[in-house]
Amino acid sequence: MNRREFLTQSALLTAGFYAGTTLVSEAKTIKKFGVQLYSVRDLMPKDAKNTMKQLAAMGYTKFESYGGPDFLWGMAPKECKTFLADMGATMVSTHFDQTKDLEKSFERGAEAGLTYMLCPYLGPQKDIGEWKRKAEEFNKMGETAKKYGIKFGYHNHDYSFRDQEGQIPQEVFLDNTDPNLVVFELDICWIVAAGRDAVAHLNKYSKRYELGHLKDMVQVNGKVTQKNLGEGSVPFKDIVAASQKNGMKHFLVEQEAYPVSPLESMKANAEWVKKFKF
Repeated sequence: MNRREFLTQSALLTAGFYAGTTLVSEAKTIKKFGVQLYSVRDLMPKDAKNTMKQLAAMGYTKFESYGGPDFLWGMAPKECKTFLADMGATMVSTHFDQTKDLEKSFERGAEAGLTYMLCPYLGPQKDIGEWKRKAEEFNKMGETAKKYGIKFGYHNHDYSFRDQEGQIPQEVFLDNTDPNLVVFELDICWIVAAGRDAVAHLNKYSKRYELGHLKDMVQVNGKVTQKNLGEGSVPFKDIVAASQKNGMKHFLVEQEAYPVSPLESMKANAEWVKKFKF
């Protein structure tokens, strides 16, 4: 390297250093995060409002409800919307039973200000052809949801990522649903438990997953044990980075087994998310 080249490179490096972000990329954080209320399923039926207030105080500003017995917990839609807004929170989504009172559910969800209504579980299907038939059903339900300004979608478990007839059912489902009608929620725990490369999957199906569940676990001899966030083996940094890059809009904490109690785990999880960088 001659003297002129050396001086030029030195100047560029110095400029990059003082620019701050040219040479070193700044770590990102999840600024607003939420919780799937099924995480506190033992408490919600007893006192839904107080439970949600406690979660909001921990820092959860987005709620995802679930279907039992009522995803608005006895409140009228506008009442639920106002109740959450007064706490600085919103109900962005719910899991619900799409086989019952579909249009009524969409109508109530829309009035309450929800953006998404999701099927939480289909179960393993007998063959790939059945997955394709389910995709067509979902397209039709997505058309109905669109009339109400709601996005309809599907939340995975591990079964849809396990090989069937030499294919991956989740990918068959994605390939046969209309992106304009059906959205997806990625349960990060379950794609990892199924042994799939979550980053590669998110890159392949960019923009299809708008919501994601943050759920940690350890797996021993095929058995999954859920843990507080940061205490398991899920590689969150790479997966969350890929999720955001590929269009994920909402990160929601979910946990179904607890070292001590649901609320203690939810508090620990909230503190972990606040500190999490990717």
